[in-house]
Amino acid sequence: MRGSATDPTSAPGHRRLRRTAVPLASAALLLPLLGAAPSPTAPSPTATGSSTHRLQHAFATAAADYHVPQSVLLAVSYLQSRWDRHGGAPSVTGGYGPMHLTDARTAIAAAKHFAEGTEDARGDTARPPLHPAVEVPAGSALPARLKTLPRAAELTGIPAEQLRTDPAANVAGGAALLAAAQKELGAPLSADPADWYGAVARFSGADDAATAAAYADDVYDVLRTGEERTTDDGQQVTLAAQPGLTADTARLERAGLRTLPAEGTECPASVSCVSVPAPYAEFGDNDYGNHDLGDRPAAQSIRYLVIHDTEGAWEGVMKLIQDPTYVSWNYTIRSTDGLIAQHVKGKDVAWHAGNWYVNAKSIGIEHEGFLASPDAWYTEAMYRSSARLVRYLARTYDIPLDRQHILGHDNVPGPTASTIPGMHTDPGPYWDWRHYFRLLGHPFRRTAGHHSPVVTILPDYAANRPVYTGCTAKGEPCAAHGSSEVRLYTDHDVTAPLVKDIGLRTEPTDGVNDLSSRVSTGQQYAVADRWGDWTAIWYLGQKAWFRNPRGNPAAVPAKGLMVTPREGLASVPVYGRAYPEKEAYPAGVPAQSVVPLPYTIPAGQRYVVGEEVPGEYYYAVTFTPDAHRVVVGKELYYEIQYGHRVGFVRAADVTLVGAAR
Repeated sequence: MRGSATDPTSAPGHRRLRRTAVPLASAALLLPLLGAAPSPTAPSPTATGSSTHRLQHAFATAAADYHVPQSVLLAVSYLQSRWDRHGGAPSVTGGYGPMHLTDARTAIAAAKHFAEGTEDARGDTARPPLHPAVEVPAGSALPARLKTLPRAAELTGIPAEQLRTDPAANVAGGAALLAAAQKELGAPLSADPADWYGAVARFSGADDAATAAAYADDVYDVLRTGEERTTDDGQQVTLAAQPGLTADTARLERAGLRTLPAEGTECPASVSCVSVPAPYAEFGDNDYGNHDLGDRPAAQSIRYLVIHDTEGAWEGVMKLIQDPTYVSWNYTIRSTDGLIAQHVKGKDVAWHAGNWYVNAKSIGIEHEGFLASPDAWYTEAMYRSSARLVRYLARTYDIPLDRQHILGHDNVPGPTASTIPGMHTDPGPYWDWRHYFRLLGHPFRRTAGHHSPVVTILPDYAANRPVYTGCTAKGEPCAAHGSSEVRLYTDHDVTAPLVKDIGLRTEPTDGVNDLSSRVSTGQQYAVADRWGDWTAIWYLGQKAWFRNPRGNPAAVPAKGLMVTPREGLASVPVYGRAYPEKEAYPAGVPAQSVVPLPYTIPAGQRYVVGEEVPGEYYYAVTFTPDAHRVVVGKELYYEIQYGHRVGFVRAADVTLVGAAR
């Protein structure tokens, strides 16, 4: 039930972190804008009072002008953008400003999924590599959810350009859309927030009742709990809590929205979820796609949830997932309203992470978006919907809510040395892991004293703005933007060389897709040294430094179990998968080689442990599932945070040290 005390995104008194994002427009995502008919410039709401309260006043003015309850306007805007303006830059679906008014000629349907990297999504050397040729899907008609800004221009008389760039005008446009939706439902412009549920549902742009209702339910959760934060341009905005507020949901039935069948989906009741199945089809002699049938968790446990971004828009991605010759993943989440589509059942194994061991033990969740477009921001609706899904899956499969088990695609290791350079790097440095884990109800925090041997990476997302290049063109600086990641140097000096990843076989750069010398929020590492405002960690077999001043820390002390090479060993190998020993394979199942990556842990170094796991291999190279086998060995491994990606070491090679979290 929505709004329950067990839901961290709707619990009374819950507050989100402050987030700043002031990007510039990126040529990679600038969309052709729908032209609005010429109209006189309407005066924007007056910016009176304190300079830090202009936006609050704009909400009050727009609410009065369009007879919309100010609290409703504030709550809708919070769910769209958390009241941020993003420097006037568009979201992943061409939404602008605090109200996320959309203005795009297409839904970016031509962008390719998995556009970055050359990895084999299946990642199983027992089967030929899968590098599908992607045909760009044909464009579809522009849905209503992607053209709300031109409609707002018609209603208000405010030019489209002003609606995109002026926050006060943008808020007025949103108020006009809400008022129009209320009138279309035959409802009065009431001062009572309870009367606006149907209009809020319509504002979502969803064309089905379940998604529209889920969106409206989220808005009313925000109304009940209240919110208060400072926006990306320093505006202080407050929405007082109304804990006893109820909503009149009856008018939604008059909205004429379609009903989508949700039977068979594996989603929490608090989200809107539809089934868009990925096909399981055979093309010849054991040539098939685009996933494998399984019996999880009975036959093998699910230990990881992998966060991806689609590198493409919803309409195109929905066509690709239904192509049996393509790859697959379990869920996709839409940016505008948080709609979830399930493609592969939890019991089956999707081909998504580029590492067969991880695929066999994970669920992949795609988010509509683009890694290298820092101005292509994600909506709060998508973050909240994703967090609810992840909490549900974590409860269902008993998966710990930490960064050792909730992985980005960029944290998945290459299974072999040759695959490391081609592994994908999404969701990238602009995914807000700090905010995401707050929504999961497991915020990162300090858990040990100042001299703890372990740290959790935890920069202030808004203030942390490392320079990246390559978002629009190689070597060109990306737009300034908050980031979850912290840069690593070979010495305690920002002029020192960056840390090198020998597995990539390239020199480290500040490229947006170069993971050589970056750590991410929530990841934990063993402390190697300290020097003034600098901290060193053990990373990829070497000492890596990052700035960590007490006044603005990039990491906080933490507890954690660590591994170090067993006494007498000069170093121990690191693996990209935890496969069983040769003796564990039954007749008819070829033994998989256990070959280390080009990485080691030298004596004296320490790395934080995720968990202990047995060697395991899912043999599935035939279309007929009765030939599939799960092979479990006696040899144990530890999953560790080795570099930006996780890795595995044999338990027999190392000694455990430190304290459990």
